[in-house]
Parts: sequence; C-alpha cells; structure tokens
Amino acid sequence: MTFGLDETFFAFVALIIFIGLIAYLKVPGMMAKSLDDRADQIRNELAEAKRLREEAQHLLAEYQRKRKEAEAEAAHIVAAAEREADMLTTEARKKTEEFVANRTALSEQKIKQAEADAMKAVRSAAVDLAIAAAESVLAKKADGSVQSGLFNDAVKEVKTRLN
Repeated sequence: MTFGLDETFFAFVALIIFIGLIAYLKVPGMMAKSLDDRADQIRNELAEAKRLREEAQHLLAEYQRKRKEAEAEAAHIVAAAEREADMLTTEARKKTEEFVANRTALSEQKIKQAEADAMKAVRSAAVDLAIAAAESVLAKKADGSVQSGLFNDAVKEVKTRLN
C-alpha cells in the first residue's frame, strides 16, 4: 500500500485545515454565543409575552368589572325609570279622576241649577196664570169698590213687606 498523493489525500488535508481554521477562529464559540444570544432573545420575548398576557388578563378583568358595574347601574336606572313611570301614571290617573269628578260635580250643579230655574219658571208661569185667572174672575164678580179695597190691601201688604 502506497500512499500516493491523490485527490483523497488532498481532500483529507483540506478537511484538517478547514477544521483547524474553524477551531482557530473560534467558530464553535461564536456559534454557541450566537445560539445563547438567540436563546436569551427568545427568553426575553417569552417574558415580555407573559407580561403582556398578564396585563391583558388584568385589563380584561377590569373591563369585565366595569361592564358588570355598568349593567348594574343600567338596571338601577331602568328600575328608577319604571318607578317614576308608575308614579307618573298613578298621579295622572289621580288627576284624571279628580278632573272627571270635578266635571261631574259641575255638570250636576248645572243640572240642579237648570232644574231650579225651570221650577222657578214653571212656578212663575203658574203664578202669572193664577193671577190672570183670579183677575179675570174678580173683574167679572167684583165691582169698583171691592176692586179698590183689594188693591189698597195689596199695596199695604207690599209696603209692610218692604219695610
């Protein structure tokens, strides 16, 4: 077996030189440092992502709390509005009933007044008719002296009533 200087030998020598050069230039250390830097960067990104996630959860919890408070406040406002609407409805119903009662009383008073006026008119007409009838009867039956006496008695009675 002879060692000749063939391509395999030169490839092997080139490989040894390449490995030596890599070791001399500290390429494995640079690769390890690069990998360590990349691992540190990934670790920092994970920590930042964790911090952001915790912050997002905190904000979510705060918004949920605010939403619940807003819902409670809205429910309170709706309940207050319902109470106010009920109160206004009750008040309006009461005022309407009072108005109807007042209008009914006023109408009843007007009807009673109209009845009283009608009764007065009927009485007045009856009195006028009775006076006319009595005058007619007296005129036929009484003479001048009786008429004068009755007239004088009526005048005296009116004077006494006026005084």
